[in-house]
Amino acid sequence: MPDSASSSPAATPLAGGTARPLPLPLPLRDIVPWAVLAGALMLLGIYFVGSEEGAFSLIGGTWMHEFVHDGRHLLGFPCH
Repeated sequence: MPDSASSSPAATPLAGGTARPLPLPLPLRDIVPWAVLAGALMLLGIYFVGSEEGAFSLIGGTWMHEFVHDGRHLLGFPCH
């Protein structure tokens, strides 16, 4: 009787008769929304670290400037 794991198309046999599962292909239409979200979050992060010199303080106070202050210096952005 054949082993059901080794006869599956989503598994490849290894030495010793064990099967290793193969990754399933991921359609591009499932990746695009997550890639757009990640890109938007990265751009927002770059804005706050790189160019937020206090414009946000008109709405929310100076906490955002202080929060990203050390990161700004670490990345080489001029601050003051």
